[in-house]
Amino acid sequence: MNTLKTAFFLTLLTLLLVFIGRLLGGNSGMIIALVFAAIMNLGSYWFSDKIVLKMYRAQRIEEKNNPSLYSTVRHIALQANLPMPQVYIIPTDSPNAFATGRNPQHAAVAVTSGILRILDKDELEGVLSHEMAHIKNRDILIGSVVATIAGAISMLAQMAQFAFIFAGGRGNRDRGGGLATLFLAIVAPIAALLIQMAISRSREYQADDSGARISHKPLFLASALKKLSYASRRVPLNAQPSTAHLFIVNPLSGGGLGNLFSTHPPLEERISRLEQLAKGV
Repeated sequence: MNTLKTAFFLTLLTLLLVFIGRLLGGNSGMIIALVFAAIMNLGSYWFSDKIVLKMYRAQRIEEKNNPSLYSTVRHIALQANLPMPQVYIIPTDSPNAFATGRNPQHAAVAVTSGILRILDKDELEGVLSHEMAHIKNRDILIGSVVATIAGAISMLAQMAQFAFIFAGGRGNRDRGGGLATLFLAIVAPIAALLIQMAISRSREYQADDSGARISHKPLFLASALKKLSYASRRVPLNAQPSTAHLFIVNPLSGGGLGNLFSTHPPLEERISRLEQLAKGV
């Protein structure tokens, strides 16, 4: 079911990219966008994890660099019956973490310097088990691919905004002209965000559940989520919106409509589910 859902939403993102090409360049633009989407999907499969890790200046470590973190990841990988992933540290005080890669054999777990400072050993195990669950549930490829395509859509939408501004709202009437460009600039990033939300929210619940069963510590994961939510608002991460869904807690600060369109489910609901799970673990 998850595979079908993933294919469906990836198809939606690709069609959205093609639609943008049609608005910007007519039939020729649509063909170019289709080729671009095909190349991007292929490139995302092989390189999206490297792109995301490089974006956040993540530094790969070995056991000698941080024995405690490395051994914790190895212990959880054994608990989850998974290969040892590559381990990265992101040099920022904002506390957060994510997993990426194309499959369990080519996976990476990245944590920030900030998360290592504020969580105790049990809470860190809870977080890393959540990320290992993303690997086990094969969420990491879809998350990385969506980040790449959503980023491209946002970039094209920004180009459309500039085109509308510098063209003074004038354009080819056969393609809707400036109004079509303005529509694209406003609607395309929202559509991409909605697809990110649809993919991410259910997978976060599932990773919380699976991660708690891997570590047998749902209450420590709940405690970690409380700390991370509070601390990440005080020290926000300079994150790209297209990659926000990868992180264990939303790295983007904001309230109101920002929470409504968050790629993450409500924190209170996640904690409540973990507390209910603890009664049966």
